Amino acid sequence: MLSKNKIKFIHSLELKKARQETGCFVAEGNKLVNDTMRSFDCRLLVATASWLEGHSELKAEEIIEVSSEEIKKASLLKTPQDVIAVYCIPDYSINFECLAERLSIALDMVQDPGNMGTIIRLADWYGIENVFCSLGCADVYNPKTVQATMGALARVKVCYVDLKDLFEKVKTPVYGTFLNGEDIYKSELTSHGIIVMGNEGKGISGNLERYISKRLFIPNYPQGRETTESLNVAVATAVVCAEFRRRMR
Repeated sequence: MLSKNKIKFIHSLELKKARQETGCFVAEGNKLVNDTMRSFDCRLLVATASWLEGHSELKAEEIIEVSSEEIKKASLLKTPQDVIAVYCIPDYSINFECLAERLSIALDMVQDPGNMGTIIRLADWYGIENVFCSLGCADVYNPKTVQATMGALARVKVCYVDLKDLFEKVKTPVYGTFLNGEDIYKSELTSHGIIVMGNEGKGISGNLERYISKRLFIPNYPQGRETTESLNVAVATAVVCAEFRRRMR
């Protein structure tokens, strides 16, 4: 049986303050928990009997078997499924030698949880293992962001850093997207480097521009035609990552 205190604890993790104080975040749903269970230390697993029967090998500090009705009371979703997991937030370190040989993404003040989750999912799709977030970005462990990653959080390391410090230490090209940049389809691109994506409304911060090795632009089609002002940051990330990976074939 799930106590009121456990339900209150799970609900509290919707708030960033509670996640910071406890060092925990919540993941819900059969597929999401299946994808993430082996990548994070599980503090609490709340699941129905049928789900637990099919996952007897999984481990957690505490496992509570519950009914579907109890899941509904604890869930943060409109349509709860069979399992809720409370994980410990990982503490990742940065390997600068490996970073110099790979393609990574840096997010500057991306504030929408959905965009954040989608970008992490895109990174996973394109084999990008590291996403660096400025301290003003949305919290990746926000339940909405965790859901939007669709399990990609298990394979992509997300670190919150001072981007200026990162760019000063890293020895690799730094690419950024700008409206006055060079056509990405005509630019020389390397197989390694950091792709910087800026804030939804303001783009890349002015104090970071001096660290950008090459300014890139995604042209609309046909050029010169009146069109929307800019692309959504997650959509733009997809276009940029696809072009980098296409060059590697």
